Amino acid sequence: MFEARDPAVAQPSPYPRWLGDIGGTNARFGWQAFEGAPISQVQVLPCAQYASLLAAAQSYLQQQGLSAPPCAAFGIANPVTGDQVAMTNHDWTFSVSALREGLGLARFLLLNDFTALALALPQLAEAQKHQVGGGQAAANAAIGLLGPGTGLGVSGLLPLGYQNKWLPIAGEGGHVTLSASTALEFAAIQLLQKRYGHVSAERVISGAGLVDLYHALCELKDGQGRELTTPAQVIEQAQAVPRSTAQQALDMFCALLGSVAGDLALTLGARGGIYIGGGIVPRLGERFDASPFRERFEDKGRFQPYLQAIPTWVIHSPVSPALQGASQALSLTQW
Repeated sequence: MFEARDPAVAQPSPYPRWLGDIGGTNARFGWQAFEGAPISQVQVLPCAQYASLLAAAQSYLQQQGLSAPPCAAFGIANPVTGDQVAMTNHDWTFSVSALREGLGLARFLLLNDFTALALALPQLAEAQKHQVGGGQAAANAAIGLLGPGTGLGVSGLLPLGYQNKWLPIAGEGGHVTLSASTALEFAAIQLLQKRYGHVSAERVISGAGLVDLYHALCELKDGQGRELTTPAQVIEQAQAVPRSTAQQALDMFCALLGSVAGDLALTLGARGGIYIGGGIVPRLGERFDASPFRERFEDKGRFQPYLQAIPTWVIHSPVSPALQGASQALSLTQW
């Protein structure tokens, strides 16, 4: 998390707030007029159509007929460790301070997008989440979050023990080394290792990773089927053609996601549950419920009973909850 302020403005007005959720594929923006107000004027802009985040943000203001507010907070799919940012899954590079100045903001907060999403989890309505296995969430216990999209975001919340207060985690768990649980997974990862070197969880459990995984299985099988080149094409064929290589790839994708989610639950002691966000899993619907995800989530030997009790949820929300989380971050860091 990094904050830039205009030194000439001692205490900028907290509202209205400009909020952003910046991914490797799309930039989502929204507006919060006052405390407790719903996020409105939400617009999604394709990152590839803009030379910079500054240009995309300025385009949003222009298209919505808005002037820059006193403060803004953007979540971004990238580590935020200081003023300089170079996106992992896109070519935008920028200075947080220079971006603040370019947008005419008195206060600008930049944080990891999954840290922002984690902050929104306690406020999710029941209609915004779908449970896939497990029991009841334990009170005052850690919560885990991960989600495949352009990359693989990972975060969580640690309870502070009073007044429903939480400490969000800013990490890069998507880049941990991916391990195999079956001989076929091991063979597929070996092929990807020859191409990329290190095979992280994100290298497979992401949009591009699903395509790479499908191609690896094609190569292991008969070399046919490489005409599928997008995640949407792989998912469409997997759902339309039972027992196809695409279906095998999607099942393996979900199984590996379950393994990584189980690892996260054990690492955090996330008895408060594990949430699945990102742009891929919510689109799978009932297909995900029937996938190997939950079986592999629980498949941790002696700790299977521990994981069986932990609920897993898929986030379903028409408006990115990360925008609400970005607003939460502004309130938490206000002084």
